[in-house]
Amino acid sequence: MITSRFRRPARARGRTTARLAVAALLAAAAAALPVPAAQAAGSVVKVTGSQGAWQLTVNGAPYTVKGLTWGPSVADAGQYMPDVKSMGVNTIRTWGTDATTKPLLDTAAANGIKVIAGFWLQPGGGPGSGGCVNYLTDTAYKNDMLAEFPKWVETYKDHEGVLMWNVGNESVLGLQNCYSGTELEQQRDAYTTFVNEVAKKIHAVDPDHPVTSTDAWTGAWPYYKKNAPDLDLYAVNSYDAVCDIKDTWESGGYDKPYIVTEGGPAGEWEVPDDANGVPDEPSDVAKAEGYQRAWDCVEGHEGVSLGATLFHYGTEYDFGGVWFNLLPAGQKRLSYYAVKEAFGADTSGDNTPPVISGMTVDNASAVQAGKPFTFQASVSDPDGDPLTHQVLVNSKYIDNGGQLTEAAFTDRGDGTFEVTAPDRLGVWKVYLKSTDGKGNVGIETKSFKVVPPQVDGVNLASGKPTEASSFQPDSVGCPCPATNAVDGSFDTRWASDWADQQWIQVDLGATTSFDHVQLAWEAAYAKAYTVQTSDNGQDWNTVHTQTAGNGGIDDIEVAGNARYVRVSTSERGTPWGYSLYEFGVYRS
Repeated sequence: MITSRFRRPARARGRTTARLAVAALLAAAAAALPVPAAQAAGSVVKVTGSQGAWQLTVNGAPYTVKGLTWGPSVADAGQYMPDVKSMGVNTIRTWGTDATTKPLLDTAAANGIKVIAGFWLQPGGGPGSGGCVNYLTDTAYKNDMLAEFPKWVETYKDHEGVLMWNVGNESVLGLQNCYSGTELEQQRDAYTTFVNEVAKKIHAVDPDHPVTSTDAWTGAWPYYKKNAPDLDLYAVNSYDAVCDIKDTWESGGYDKPYIVTEGGPAGEWEVPDDANGVPDEPSDVAKAEGYQRAWDCVEGHEGVSLGATLFHYGTEYDFGGVWFNLLPAGQKRLSYYAVKEAFGADTSGDNTPPVISGMTVDNASAVQAGKPFTFQASVSDPDGDPLTHQVLVNSKYIDNGGQLTEAAFTDRGDGTFEVTAPDRLGVWKVYLKSTDGKGNVGIETKSFKVVPPQVDGVNLASGKPTEASSFQPDSVGCPCPATNAVDGSFDTRWASDWADQQWIQVDLGATTSFDHVQLAWEAAYAKAYTVQTSDNGQDWNTVHTQTAGNGGIDDIEVAGNARYVRVSTSERGTPWGYSLYEFGVYRS
């Protein structure tokens, strides 16, 4: 049975998304790179030894995998592979092998690096990834893969760059997003049985390189033990739990060695939530320590653990890239040097990245939309290099967006930075990026919750009778009736049908003067709308017109004297309907 520890929450998508982007880059790049004039014959790679005393050998010589997962495009391999070699790395891992792979293998081999060549199976990558294959009945898909994978094994089996073949990535885990109960167990058995069929096919084509299969944590190993005896070794992705692998292997009675195919500091799905209810990302210092800890535990299982490819030699500079990449935007951070030191490479002449510590956001759970807020951090450079700072924000916990957006800021010179908050409600992240001009970077991030700006006066609409042209009864987080827009809670909302012409109105109970309207839009906002007033609910007078709305908070200074106030929309800013957290009518 799968234990609760095996069931990773869906918020792990940050890492999954970054990894899928890596695979897409590899599949898309086909640029030719300089290759050696003559390709050397392939190595003979074996798993040798006996229970608890295994080793990997390459042409008879002991080989410990000191590796990284590979992120740059194939076209950039020539630029980055020498750097990978300088880190003491002897192995990289990929997730896909096809016609575009040869230039990467060529470049790796030219730098004395070998490749764990992956083959992707659906639903790979854990939560939210891939399609839902039925491994009990979908013979067409299985036959296609049984033909496809050995074809590329035949193509590359004699390439000096190949270390081993890796079939699948986290599909035992990913199947939980397709099936449940008894059917889930049947599918997991069928999937691992199919992996064994693939392993047999690969062995028939290439007896000189081992075959493994990767999944998340060790919860998949009982299935492999039961259904995949033809695997030469197991492979596991494990981050904060990497030091638990040894105990799991011993208590599970396994009879094969393993490699860690992804590992490093704690992931988004493993850390506690902060005060704003989102994962509390570790500091740069903690991440660097996480890589060293992971490698220590890999080395600590002597005779069983055959090494690791730590995650991730990537250059993406986005949410997932900042969490895991050793060199986001090509700049090296503390984690880069921690891996380099762990693998035994010389770091004595290296310049050290900036160190950021103690980052805090003032009033982090109530930052007013569109208003300045401040955060503090201690920033230093061990080498005394002058530093340049940049402040960025990210909206992943609002709309699952990965992009970091640069924000204007003021550096007060005492470790305090002032920046203007976005006007979209919800929990954001603010990032401080400090660079030393020597190719190094320090990055720290904390969350902050954007709330509506305070409005002086009394909210006349609070709790009053409200109507709308439509509402959504059963969408996510619904029913969403009009009354949700005047209940004083930003955890509820009014949501309309998916059509341009909609309205919502509040009955103030009597003709009343007011001087301010505040609209707090959810993601689905109005690009064009009017604010109207009426004394009888039938004859309307327009007091404000908006033709270029961008969502977030609309604070409208408008004088009115009426019983009814209506927002009448005419153009949506998104493909969805309209959605308002709150509709406030104020008198100061």
